[in-house]
Amino acid sequence: MYKFSYEEALSESGSRKRENERLAIEQSVALLKSAEKAGTNSREAIDAICFLNRLWSFLLEDLAKPDNALPDDVRAKLISIGIWMLREAQSISNGKSNNFAGLIEISNVIAEGL
Repeated sequence: MYKFSYEEALSESGSRKRENERLAIEQSVALLKSAEKAGTNSREAIDAICFLNRLWSFLLEDLAKPDNALPDDVRAKLISIGIWMLREAQSISNGKSNNFAGLIEISNVIAEGL
């Protein structure tokens, strides 16, 4: 059995990292669509919000790193989007919103850009 070393994982090409990010965002969209159908108080909503929170926490952490290769203006815009995504997800969790459509739309736009 072949195992990737930590160094190999870190040295992934930029295109492979973007592909992984796109796949994760697409998974988030699928969960959000399921949650939208099932309703804000459903298990599907909890799963979708948890996944979205983990995903955007990871992405925001990466965007905040000084060695992130994206231009500063792009990073700043993505950080703003990520903060909005997390706040909107929190609003859904608190029963103050049911805006799955907004989360889905923004996620699709980002995935298409990757």
